[in-house]
Amino acid sequence: MSRFRFLALAVLALPALALAQVGAAPPSDAIRYRLIVDGPNPTAKALREGLDLARWETDEEMTLDLLERLVKDAVPQAKEIAAIEGFYDARVDVTIERDARPVVVRVRVEPGPATRVTSVDLTVVGPAATDVPAGTTAATEARDGWGLRLGEVFRQSQWVEAKAEALRTMRRGPYAAARISDSEARVEPDTQSAALRVEIDSGPPFRIGDVAVRGVQRYRADLVRNFSTLKRGAPYSQAALDDYVRRLAASGYFTSVQAVIDPETTNPDDATVDVAVIEAPTHRVEGAISFSTDTGYGARASYTNIDIDRNALQMRLEGRLESRQQLAQATFTWPPGPSQWIDSLRVGAQRRDIENTVETTGVVGVERRGIDERRHPVFGAAFYYDRQEPERAPSTSSHATYVEAGYVLRRVDDLVSPTRGWMTDLRAGVGVPGLSSESFVRVVALSQAWYPIDRVTGLVLRGEAGAVVGASRENVPSVLRFRTGGDTTVRGYAYRSLGVQLGEGIVAGRYYALASAEVVRWINETIGIATFVDAGDATDELGDFRFALGYGVGARIRTPVGPFRIDLAYGERTRDVRLHFSVGLAF
Repeated sequence: MSRFRFLALAVLALPALALAQVGAAPPSDAIRYRLIVDGPNPTAKALREGLDLARWETDEEMTLDLLERLVKDAVPQAKEIAAIEGFYDARVDVTIERDARPVVVRVRVEPGPATRVTSVDLTVVGPAATDVPAGTTAATEARDGWGLRLGEVFRQSQWVEAKAEALRTMRRGPYAAARISDSEARVEPDTQSAALRVEIDSGPPFRIGDVAVRGVQRYRADLVRNFSTLKRGAPYSQAALDDYVRRLAASGYFTSVQAVIDPETTNPDDATVDVAVIEAPTHRVEGAISFSTDTGYGARASYTNIDIDRNALQMRLEGRLESRQQLAQATFTWPPGPSQWIDSLRVGAQRRDIENTVETTGVVGVERRGIDERRHPVFGAAFYYDRQEPERAPSTSSHATYVEAGYVLRRVDDLVSPTRGWMTDLRAGVGVPGLSSESFVRVVALSQAWYPIDRVTGLVLRGEAGAVVGASRENVPSVLRFRTGGDTTVRGYAYRSLGVQLGEGIVAGRYYALASAEVVRWINETIGIATFVDAGDATDELGDFRFALGYGVGARIRTPVGPFRIDLAYGERTRDVRLHFSVGLAF
């Protein structure tokens, strides 16, 4: 055979040899084994996840020699894993049951007594140590929020997370460059004790400087800056920066927003806020099929144009077709200017058929509000035309030119899913004489508060009240009067079923009040259970108040748009049980 022919045959044979190698059967001495871990959790669970024996359990090329080496290494590995879980004196025994098919590798662990935290020394050094109140408050919050408490089992993962959370707490205030300068966990296996020591160097306090904007194309950079409540020279706050990002993201102009300061800057007294945005598409069409325990089945559709005049004027057209109510509305919203007011114009019509009463309302209105969600004034003026048709009672029509002023104040730890703090919304307005069926005065107050009972349990209190004085019920549009009951008011009762009986229907009254108390206990970071009591009523005369009680239990699920609630409530007045769904805050 010539040398050339031999080489050609060799080249042609290479792919076949490669395929044969890929599809080759496992070695003749290959074995399979099953890992069994005997012992109490959490140590046993950690061993099942962390041992090399667990990772190699499905290897098809495992041999007895390799398995014996893994078994030999398993004892020190298991003791190390047990120590990470807080058990420094664990006893570990590993055996191979060769006669079993497949072979059984059994790991027996006796964790012994757990090592527990006996002392915690968290010290803050640097400017924050003497900076009253910003620095000292941040240091106190870091100590109070320390995640590895006295008496708890010392676990490495919790030790690392506790230090990280303490550092995050310090950095949420003006001390954005805070760092852990020293830390030690002194473990004494003989006494099963762990003494913890952490030192945080606060670094210098940071102050807000210029706002640098990147990513705008259609809009001017000032559009981004006008949404900011950050004042140049003010102390840096992560909460204020988070609110700024949330405000920009909710504006509709952007699909992505990021804002940071550079903790390595050489000029912390004038730290630049770097804002990077990605602009949203100009047009957006949305639609959904919906179900609400308040308004029944329905469909919703909307069209939004966020730049109809090439100067960031937004237009939103929306329609809702639901079992008990229908809505058509157009809203025009102007972006904030340097004065930081958001102005809007609304034109719409709504029809409700609830509790044997049909209410039809048309409105044209304007509103001006401040941009700061945590504290802002609200001013508005609107013209309402309203027709009310209760079953087996005379129909009435009314109109009003209504002017209103209000103030919203939010003192909470989180605007979307608060666990601590309170919110209040106060409104007062008048029906303008000569431009209304009858002049009147209207006031409304809403408040809600959150109180943590312990680390996983919280109390939520809510109260609302409103009054319309100076006019008869028939001469005030129903949308400016009050009915209550439903998912977010008095649970255990149908939507807007608490009001004034007129014929066979329920109509809105001139006064209302409600109160609610709820205790929520969180099972984990996402799911909780709740018990609650609600009480409320709406009437035409203060002397006619008869608070309707509703109470029950529910589930809570944390979502990006606020808590999702599923409630089963009993209405004492109707002696009926109702299921309620709702999401987000009540106001």
